[in-house]
Amino acid sequence: MKKILSFLSGFSALFLTTLVFAQEHAGMAGGSGTGTIAIGAALAIGLAALGGTLGQGKAAAAALEGIARNPGAASKVQTPMILGLALIESLVLASWAIAYLLLGKI
Repeated sequence: MKKILSFLSGFSALFLTTLVFAQEHAGMAGGSGTGTIAIGAALAIGLAALGGTLGQGKAAAAALEGIARNPGAASKVQTPMILGLALIESLVLASWAIAYLLLGKI
């Protein structure tokens, strides 16, 4: 299964680079580097969403594990967990805003 997944990810990377080069050629008529800004904005959104999702998953898993071990500490664990999840989500939203501003430069 790992071999199939790595093959598909490599194949998709090769396919997407071909599309990027084709888009850059089309974008050069309107201005220089517009395709690069769009790709950068898309990567920023994707990586921020991936990192935020992984961080929120780990935070929630750790909090639930702590509550499962000591149910009496649920009220003490819940507030910092929600605060941490909100801060992680704010970073994702900040990257979305930056990517949106980058797209405004096209």
